[in-house]
Amino acid sequence: MQNHPIIGNVHLKVSDLKRAVQFYTEILGLELQQTYGDSAAFLSWGGYHHHVGLNVWHSRNGHPPPAGSTGLYHFAILYPNRKALAIAVKRLLEHQVHIDGASDHGVSEAVYLRDPDENGIELYWDRPEAEWPRENGRIAMVTEPLDLDALLSLAD
Repeated sequence: MQNHPIIGNVHLKVSDLKRAVQFYTEILGLELQQTYGDSAAFLSWGGYHHHVGLNVWHSRNGHPPPAGSTGLYHFAILYPNRKALAIAVKRLLEHQVHIDGASDHGVSEAVYLRDPDENGIELYWDRPEAEWPRENGRIAMVTEPLDLDALLSLAD
């Protein structure tokens, strides 16, 4: 049992709710749980009330912030294991979603992309803690290229 807070859901401003719901359900595999008319939607995996909220309350037909602006860099979706990540990445490629990058961080393997509103998303899995690289007793994360072919071989 955890004895510290965890980060829960993410709620994103989007410009086109229908397009965003389609991306998050068809490509990332979330399930639509509830809508508030044509202004908000709540999606999740496994019937939870929501992992991702989407709304157009202040952003309908809007534009992503310009480069050099502050804001959310990306949010991360943690997969339970390497095979689940491989299946998710395979689905991205099948839908011709552009992958911005793929990294092996020593503690995790991650793939980076953007949704239709340019919100950054990291899909990743954590290696078992016993395998995390350490230096002088501290976690020593790295950023090395991820072998996507090796990862995708698990998706078959």
